[in-house]
Order: sequence, then C-alpha cells, then structure tokens
Amino acid sequence: MPETAGPTAQPGSPSNPLPLPRDRKTLARYYRGERLRSPMGGFLEVLGVKEVEGGGGRVLLECSTSSLRYVLEIPKASRAERAQVKAALEGGRDPVCPRHGPQQRLVRSGKLWVCPLCGVPFASQR
Repeated sequence: MPETAGPTAQPGSPSNPLPLPRDRKTLARYYRGERLRSPMGGFLEVLGVKEVEGGGGRVLLECSTSSLRYVLEIPKASRAERAQVKAALEGGRDPVCPRHGPQQRLVRSGKLWVCPLCGVPFASQR
C-alpha cells in the first residue's frame, strides 16, 4: 500500500513561508535597511537570517498586519564582492559587507566571514 503524504503546511505559515520576488528593487531596499512593504499591507519584520547551501542567504520575514511569513532569497557573493572582502582581510582591516556598506561588519561563522544581515558568506578564513 503506498504511503500518503501528510497534510501540507498552509502557505504563509511558519513552516511554509511565501517567497518574495527577488528583484533588484526589493534587494536594494533590504540592503539599504529600509522597511519592506508587505504584499498584504503593513510592513515586513525580520525574524531571522541564515546561510543556505550554495553560498546564498535566506531572510525570514513576518507581515505586521496579517502575520503571514515570507522569505527573501539573497544571491551568493560575486567575485568582485569576495575580492573586496579578501583585500580588506589581507590589509588588516575589519571586513564589511559589500552590500550593506561600511556600517555592517562581517562576522566569523566557522571558517567563513558572513554578513549577519543577509547570511551570505563572503570569504573564508585561512
């Protein structure tokens, strides 16, 4: 007898967040620290940030009006961004996030230098 799949989580629930469009405008607003508008009205509040396999980041957000959960996928670091962080490390300077600007320093997570606001690893420790 074949197994039947269990009930799927409701879209927008904590275990099944709705994807936000990953267009340049949305990402640019997030990198500048602006409040993102929710598709349901209100604003999106950041609940958590994590690294994902493949070098990208994932930001979990919740609508202040509807309590629906959304997820914003952050693209992995480009070569130029990685080179910029590597140059800072080799120069003895504190590495900063190339996307969030000089006000956001990178933190070490294991052997990686990661932005705590976007979850993207930009360099690895030697």
